[in-house]
Amino acid sequence: MSDSSSSFARFLAMSDTCGPVVFGWVITGSFGLLAMIFAFLKWQKRTSLNWVKASARAKKEAWKKLNVPFSRHIWMEEYAYGEQPATCCVCLTSLMFSQSLGTKAVLHTPVHRCSVCGVGAHFYCSQFAAKDCKCVAQSGYGHVQHHWSERWIKMDDNPETSAFCFYCDEPCGVPLLDASPTWHCLWCQRLIHVKCHAKMSKESGDACDLGPLRNVILSPLCVKEIDQEPMKGGTLSSIPEESVAPSGRGQTRKRRNRPKNGICRSFSGKFQDVHAPDSPLGYVINGLASLKKCSSEKNMDYVSGNGKAFGAKGSHVGFIQKKGGTVTYGQAKKYKLLDLPKDVRPLLVFVNTKSGAQKGPSLRRRLNMLLNPVQVFELSSFQGPEAGLKLFSDLQNFRVLVCGGDGTVAWVLDAIEKFNFESPPPVAILPLGTGNDLARVLRWGGGFSTIEGHGGLSNLLQDVSHAAVTMLDRWKVDIKEENSEGKPNKTHSKFMLNYLGIGCDAKVAYEFHMYREENPEKFYSQFVNKLRYAKEGARDIMDRACADLPWQVWLEVDEKEIQIPKDAEGLIVLNIGSYMGGVDLWQNDYDHDDDFNLQSMHDRMLEVVCVSGAWHLGKLQIGLSQARRLAQGKVIKIHASSAFPVQIDGEPFIQKPGCLEITHHGQAFMLRRACEEPRGRAVSIMTEVLLDAECKGIINASQKNLLLEQMALRLS
Repeated sequence: MSDSSSSFARFLAMSDTCGPVVFGWVITGSFGLLAMIFAFLKWQKRTSLNWVKASARAKKEAWKKLNVPFSRHIWMEEYAYGEQPATCCVCLTSLMFSQSLGTKAVLHTPVHRCSVCGVGAHFYCSQFAAKDCKCVAQSGYGHVQHHWSERWIKMDDNPETSAFCFYCDEPCGVPLLDASPTWHCLWCQRLIHVKCHAKMSKESGDACDLGPLRNVILSPLCVKEIDQEPMKGGTLSSIPEESVAPSGRGQTRKRRNRPKNGICRSFSGKFQDVHAPDSPLGYVINGLASLKKCSSEKNMDYVSGNGKAFGAKGSHVGFIQKKGGTVTYGQAKKYKLLDLPKDVRPLLVFVNTKSGAQKGPSLRRRLNMLLNPVQVFELSSFQGPEAGLKLFSDLQNFRVLVCGGDGTVAWVLDAIEKFNFESPPPVAILPLGTGNDLARVLRWGGGFSTIEGHGGLSNLLQDVSHAAVTMLDRWKVDIKEENSEGKPNKTHSKFMLNYLGIGCDAKVAYEFHMYREENPEKFYSQFVNKLRYAKEGARDIMDRACADLPWQVWLEVDEKEIQIPKDAEGLIVLNIGSYMGGVDLWQNDYDHDDDFNLQSMHDRMLEVVCVSGAWHLGKLQIGLSQARRLAQGKVIKIHASSAFPVQIDGEPFIQKPGCLEITHHGQAFMLRRACEEPRGRAVSIMTEVLLDAECKGIINASQKNLLLEQMALRLS
């Protein structure tokens, strides 16, 4: 017993002696490991930059032999440095400015990114960039050629399939294996080793088939540039062309009088003649010197991506023009579509950059890289969907992708109706809003994060190509305001797709909407938006501003008066099975003790439920309660004797005393994601068969539309 005690005591003594030594070795080893990781990352960055340089040198040599159409870059200003690419395409240095320039200068100093191919450049380097962007209009060429470029941006939605050489099937981008630098095609997104390109060109030529997205890409062979005019606003009835000449007669005259070997640079509206450097290093030195000068100017304007200007005198850095919150260089181009085959079905894309978490600008650039930028339109207060629909108006078959919230979808459907297409294009949704209820019902997901989790943007575009056509009821809401002075009642109309609410839910939506209008910069993510929505709901729990609704509001369904429960604080009229970000208020899957039919978004029927306050809405959100089902019918009338908040598809307003009458307006063709349901693939195949029959003249457009409608009714 004494021997074991002494052994234990000796062990404790050794631990006390060696403990600090062991601890010191652990700390030293940790620092050594961190140093090795840092050295490896630095080596990897330097190796990647060397590969880009090697790819650029090889491309210059190859392009001398290839007759590839090219275009100028379309530069747009940004202030975010975290996005790809992080290297300037001209001087091949980091796009992040040195902190020695001052924190304020770094934060307010823009970088230029091409809105077509995504490359980045310092604002003082962009005017020296090579004219090697992909040409979006190639009418007159025999075939589309691969447009090989350095891999500035990694669009790896599917890394397993996009990391191998198109020619030899060997891995790309693995320096440790001593592989060749790689190019990627700006049209088909395929990769190829530089050393494999010459072999492929000799064996099979350099023709490009536009890759896996060929069914949705608008081929540049069918696009022709028709004219050119200065930009007046809006964002893409055409694509702006980069130009070093500023707009305005006086400015143009100064450009003409510049020295032969100099460049004309504008800071705060003042032009200076600067000697043109002979090397990229000279560009950097001149640019940094100019940056320090312009950061000290007090009257200098900076225009950020959200359209806010910093400065007082309205002058701009460089040669820029502001259009609807985005700063773009140059002039606008207009295009027309020629000689499209009848079986071609390209995709027309609309992007609302202000929807939800405001991810529209980066999404639009990614779509420009994957598709033809001519088919991607940005929606703004300057330009609606009409510009894109007019460009595609002569196409027999095309599909529409709306990137935005439910309000954006309604906007596009209204524009489609006004064009009176013989065969209206079906609409798919890429959800960017806060609730995205219609996108949820059509299986496109509840937000942009779900798109990233299902294979990325490329997979979504392929799903749009193979989506099933379905129908969606559209409803007209006649809003009549009573006039106590004996004058005729005022009447105006709106259209409804999803739902209409009056009472507590509309009040929460109205407070949320007003706060977002006053502080748009605070609504930068879908999660934060929902938190602020919940905050407004919690405030209404205490206020109970709509507690008198049963005594101030009367409900009439198909000319029958419906009794409103006395504890009700809100009425909700439903067209689809999703409300407030995915809540199913009618609940088709549950057993009920009433005789109402199942809810459907194309049965020309509406459902009416009531809720008993914001606290009830919160319990519905987490599945702890059910809404009370009141009625089902084709014509809904809601009479109000006092002012109440009303929201239609998430767009709130204050309704004065009067009447809301909801009647069926028609049906719209929508696209439902086929891979998310058992019958989806079969419906998609039958849709393809009907489109092929129309192209071959077996059936006409009206017969095809009738068959699609019946198929949607029977198989959904």
